[in-house]
Amino acid sequence: MQAMLLETPKQPLQAVEVPIPTPTVDQVLIRVQMCGICRTDLHIIDGELRDPRLPLIPGHQIVGTIVELGATVTEFQIGDRVGVPWLGYTCNHCRYCLSGRENLCDFAKFTGYQLNGGYAEYTVADARFCFRIPDGYPDLQTAPLLCAGLIGYRSLGMTSDAKHLGLYGFGAAAHIIIQVARHQNRQVYAFTRPGDAQGQQFARDLGAVWAGGSDEFPPTLLDAAIIFAPVGALVPTALKATAKGGVVVCAGIHMSEIPAFAYDILWGERMVRSVANLTRRDGEEFLTLAPQIPVQTQVEAFPLTAANQALEALRHGRIQGAAVLVIDT
Repeated sequence: MQAMLLETPKQPLQAVEVPIPTPTVDQVLIRVQMCGICRTDLHIIDGELRDPRLPLIPGHQIVGTIVELGATVTEFQIGDRVGVPWLGYTCNHCRYCLSGRENLCDFAKFTGYQLNGGYAEYTVADARFCFRIPDGYPDLQTAPLLCAGLIGYRSLGMTSDAKHLGLYGFGAAAHIIIQVARHQNRQVYAFTRPGDAQGQQFARDLGAVWAGGSDEFPPTLLDAAIIFAPVGALVPTALKATAKGGVVVCAGIHMSEIPAFAYDILWGERMVRSVANLTRRDGEEFLTLAPQIPVQTQVEAFPLTAANQALEALRHGRIQGAAVLVIDT
């Protein structure tokens, strides 16, 4: 099969031919139709996330069709359309797994990081960590739901019932979660790179009551903010814009260094917290909710062999919405 392979961090992916993988007893073999491109992929490729399994096929927003079942798999059938997310394996016996926090599992493995992912024509995945795709969602529009959507949904849950919600970084995750927030009758304030008039208009088109640069102050104090951009300097910026008792949620898996800040912008029972990975429950809840809204993803499609170009476009903020690789099998 054709695949895009990371052989060495900080180097472009290589187009290669490798054997189609064989599923183990609890895995399924999936013919990949689409694979979303995530900023986490950039963090892995750029060496910011340590110890990836190398050589590695990246990609963890996979949509495809099952073509082979492992011997013990009973929850799916050949021909089923499934999605494969970032969380690819947990141990089911550590203290986190036993307390419903499998996203923090000490022995977790992640798709496109420790497990080969979806920048390829075929992939294998543990059937227990695959999701059924809601009817009515085309493959292309589904792929961004599997990480941008899921992490955004988990992050939104950390903001409780915040009425005035700030979103810092208006990319794939924010353009999905603003639709959920508006469905919940929240008022959303979108922060983009300074001067990004197109991104700000995109946010307003999706229902933001205000949009401006991350160097601007919103017209009212926020009850909560979610930081999707991997920029540590946004933490004190968001705290200054957040009312007493509010929360600033850092949604990324990697962030640049957070600068020192005065205690008075944290005082008043403000809180800073991170979001780590996702649980299968997050996936089941979000993929049930998304078609009820319905969430509509805006996607820019690239062929598999253009993965490097797509990653560069994402790196430099040239993607409006989400980028997705289309695998022609």
